[in-house]
Amino acid sequence: MNPDRPSRRSPGAWIQRVRALRNLPPMLKLVWESGPSVVLSCVLLRLVAAVIPLAMLSVSRMIIDAVVAATNGSHPLPRRFWGIVLLEFGLAASASILSRAIGFFESLFADRFTRYVSLRVMEHASTLDLASYENPDFYDKLERARLQATDRIAMVRETGSVLQQAITIATLSAAILVYSPWLLFGLIGCLLPAFLGETHFAFLGYTLNFGQTGTRRQMDYYRTLGASKESAKELRLFGLAPFFLRRYAELSDSIYRDNRALAGRRLWVGSLLSVLSSTGYYAAYVYVIYRTVSGHQSVGTMTFLAGSIAATSTNIQNIFSSFSSIADQSLFLTDLRDFFAVQPASRHSHANVIAPRSVQSGFELRNVTFSYPGSARLVLNRLNMRWEPRERIAIVGSNGQGKTTLVKLITRLYEPDEGQILLDGVDLRDFDIEDLYRHIGVICQDFMRYELSAAENIGIGRIEDLRNPEKLQNAARKSGADKVIDHLPHHYEQVLGRRFEGGVDLSGGEWQKIALARAYMREAQILILDEPTAALDARSEHEVFQRFTELTDGKMALFISHRFSTVRMADRILVLENGSIAEEGDHARLMTLGKTYFNLFELQATHYR
Repeated sequence: MNPDRPSRRSPGAWIQRVRALRNLPPMLKLVWESGPSVVLSCVLLRLVAAVIPLAMLSVSRMIIDAVVAATNGSHPLPRRFWGIVLLEFGLAASASILSRAIGFFESLFADRFTRYVSLRVMEHASTLDLASYENPDFYDKLERARLQATDRIAMVRETGSVLQQAITIATLSAAILVYSPWLLFGLIGCLLPAFLGETHFAFLGYTLNFGQTGTRRQMDYYRTLGASKESAKELRLFGLAPFFLRRYAELSDSIYRDNRALAGRRLWVGSLLSVLSSTGYYAAYVYVIYRTVSGHQSVGTMTFLAGSIAATSTNIQNIFSSFSSIADQSLFLTDLRDFFAVQPASRHSHANVIAPRSVQSGFELRNVTFSYPGSARLVLNRLNMRWEPRERIAIVGSNGQGKTTLVKLITRLYEPDEGQILLDGVDLRDFDIEDLYRHIGVICQDFMRYELSAAENIGIGRIEDLRNPEKLQNAARKSGADKVIDHLPHHYEQVLGRRFEGGVDLSGGEWQKIALARAYMREAQILILDEPTAALDARSEHEVFQRFTELTDGKMALFISHRFSTVRMADRILVLENGSIAEEGDHARLMTLGKTYFNLFELQATHYR
């Protein structure tokens, strides 16, 4: 069981709900920041709407008493009678207009709040370490935080309703207290059990929802596998549809059974408590009728009190229910708070050193040790290496030897568990990371295929030059993407991918040329290519590496490749084995040694003989 998950039978559950209300102030801060003018308009309109019920009941009392007196012949209709009737009409019309105005501003607020919280979540997520995204607990936090952008709108609206209802109750209760304090206390006493019951089941609902987060993510995964372009081929070729449908159905049925059990208990207990609440209201109503029949109060007063009791009862029920909902939804705000509390480990408070504009001594790795979170296996084990300025090095080795991990450490996507990575003698952790990234161009094997225009796909490599056609075209020429783009219907303005209407998909090799252009767009002095030609055919690969010397002239270049026809052009080749450098040198030297590199090269070369 997740230790952070609240237990359904925890004796501290009520305390936890009350403590969750501490989440409201930061939530209300988010509400205000999302749109001050809209929020202020909603509050002012609700304040005015809150006093209208008492005003209408007071006017109705005067109208009824005047009509009864005129009917009995004791008094004629007062001269201002029709003015009072017109006043009641004005109050009713105002209530209707206010209700629509509140709805209008709340719809505006919903859009602004969703936008604001979504941007905050995206902004914070972009600052976190890559390691965070490989932690299932973090993914659950991220998923629940994303939901807060829309799911908590109802809670904010309920908070506004509670404010309005509280003012209405205060005004009506004051009127009831004038006639009989016991009426009000009796009403509250009968409604309190229903409030406690609603709060109890709302908390159980949160507990259940919390526990289902992982299951719902699995369902989303199977739903995607069952209906996506990426999985469509294997889905049909391997006959996987029934398998994924069964997995999804099993998870969905599990959630349905849990939700049905809780809803059933809530139905029966809630029904019994609602009968108790209705008993309190009608007992008060009978008492008011008795007082009127016995001559202790007028018919107008009876109508006034009956309306006040009905409105007070309804509003107290609503405010209890809303308060219960707010208290329990505040528990969900813990998810948002916890997400914003996650901090990147790789950004030190003192990390403000500017990256060198011209690298002097290059990179040095000293006794670097690393293992992935949750794994005891050392991917890199006390690794030492140097990477000189203007040097082109290649890294080779069998799968799982740490080649891509080494790239992630050099680019500070991860931090080493032990040891140091230095650039010009300065620890990477001391550099301003955003400034450091401006000087590094990276293309990974699992590069992103952005469903944007071809120009944007290349331009995001250097976002400040996104609208610079000369630089875009130059980067495309370097990678060979220009030939791909020339054949597109709208050339650089063509949307790539099939997600949006009019989009054109590319082959794997064509996408890779676009991604290479993105790296060249960077015009960085440090160029890192992880399997840069994996999806290219032999001819395209040859074209790319024909330009390699020209493109890396005067730059530091590191590339990983399983194709030994490409790595042999590097100035120096490093062979990774068991997390350390087993061999290093140029192609000729490593072939002479006759060890790992020689064996791997010969193994690959036999396929071409």
